[in-house]
Amino acid sequence: MSAKWLELLKRIAPNVTRVGVVRDAALASGVAHLAAIQSVAPSLGIEVSSIGVREGSEIERAVTAFAGSSNRGLIVTPTPYTAPVRNLIIALAARHKLPTVYYQRYLVAAGGLASYGPNFLDEYRRAAGYVNRILKGAKPADLPVEQSTRFEFVINLKTASALGLTIPPGVLAIADEVIE
Repeated sequence: MSAKWLELLKRIAPNVTRVGVVRDAALASGVAHLAAIQSVAPSLGIEVSSIGVREGSEIERAVTAFAGSSNRGLIVTPTPYTAPVRNLIIALAARHKLPTVYYQRYLVAAGGLASYGPNFLDEYRRAAGYVNRILKGAKPADLPVEQSTRFEFVINLKTASALGLTIPPGVLAIADEVIE
């Protein structure tokens, strides 16, 4: 999924040549997200920078420093620290005109540009199936671990317009939801 964030960002904002990945370097998932993004970056002509943060004041300083020149974009990965400061991150991306891809739809509904991530409604339905199996006598240890199978791509056209971006028709065609 991490590599897909970078691919979508490049399709949405083709002029982007440098991407900052907002992540928690102390989390294994943060390391994995960055590695996946870095593996795809050369084929897209993108230089990747890590923006390792753990609190709002670090995010503001790091994003402001990263946004120093043109053709930049952001990818915000899921961490325990990004959700509480989501409005700050969205405001910083808008202030610095940084096209940004997020990990979940609610960030786009709050004013972010685009997101790609698991469809949580589907996840909850599948979890209910697990509960049903357990209530019918299945042992939890015997049930397989399942990964997400449905993902959703959401774009906010109002934010795109504010950033001066025109979303290509091919990108709009693959979006699961377009917020106007």
